[in-house]
Formats: sequence, C-alpha cells, structure tokens
Amino acid sequence: MTSTPVVHETALSRLLFADTRLSLLWLALRLYVGWAWLQSGWHKVGDPAWVGASAGQAVTGFLRGALGKASGETPQVSGWYAWFIENVALPNAPVFSYLVAFGEIAVGVALILGLFTGIAAFMGGLMNANYLLAGTLSTNPLLFILATWLVLGWRVAGWLGLDRWVLPRLGVQVSDGAPDTSPREPSQT
Repeated sequence: MTSTPVVHETALSRLLFADTRLSLLWLALRLYVGWAWLQSGWHKVGDPAWVGASAGQAVTGFLRGALGKASGETPQVSGWYAWFIENVALPNAPVFSYLVAFGEIAVGVALILGLFTGIAAFMGGLMNANYLLAGTLSTNPLLFILATWLVLGWRVAGWLGLDRWVLPRLGVQVSDGAPDTSPREPSQT
C-alpha cells in the first residue's frame, strides 16, 4: 500500500504567511495598499467622467490611449489585449467605468478593514494586471507585487482585522497564531 506524499510548509513560509507574530507587518502592508485603492476610487467616484451623467468618458480616453500603444515598432500593449479593449471594453465603457470606480473603493475598504483580505487583494491585483496590460505603469507594478504577497499571506494578513472573526464563522480555518513546531516526516524518494 503506497501512501500519498505530503508536502510540508517550510518554516520560513509558515513564519511569513501564517504566523501572527508578523501580523503588524501585514497590517501595515494591507493598510498601505487599501488606502491607495480607496483614494484612487474615491477620486473616480467624485468625477462625472467616471460616475454619473458622463460615465464612460474617462475610461474611453484611457482605453483609446492604450489602443494607441498597441501599434508601432515596439508596442506596449499586446494584440490580444487590444482586441479585448476594442471589442469588449470600449463598447461597454460606462459599465467598465462604474466597475473600476466602485471596484477600487470596494478593494480599498475591504483591505483597510481586513475583510476577505485574500479575495480583496486578488481583485486589486487583477485590476493592477489590467492596467499594466493596458501599458500603464504608475504604482501598478508595486501594488501588484504587494497584492500578490497579501494573497499569499491571507491567513494572517487579516488577523488584525475582521477576517479573524468573520472567516471562522464561515467555516474557513485561519492561522492559529502559533509557530509550526510539528515534527517532520522524513521525505520519501
């Protein structure tokens, strides 16, 4: 009878992504990323070119600028993404305008509160990836990296937030807060 191989989490991985002793570090990271998203979304919600009677104007300008980066000797936007912009995003610019503005606020609020931290960070990273695919740098590379770390550290990133109480009520096992001291089985080759 063969046993199923078990891959144990390394001590470093457990320390970084599951140990509540680093919860203050994760809180600072989460608040920084959350505040960046909240500010960005708040500016858009207050702008009629994003939300309101003229919704879609700002996102149309952004998307047309991205399409301009899809041609030339060294395009900054891939052909497949230019197709998406032209055939999906631009014809639905008002919808995308609202999704972006309120999506940024939702990600920011969720990260600041530490509520569904992993999901919020993933959605923020997804927005960052789309901005990067559209040829926009700004703070997107940094926020994408930090969002990826928050996704990896979801078990402890919301420990000093609402995740600590909400996730267990939903049946999700979060960090127990203790360092891993379990004995390791010898690896079988």
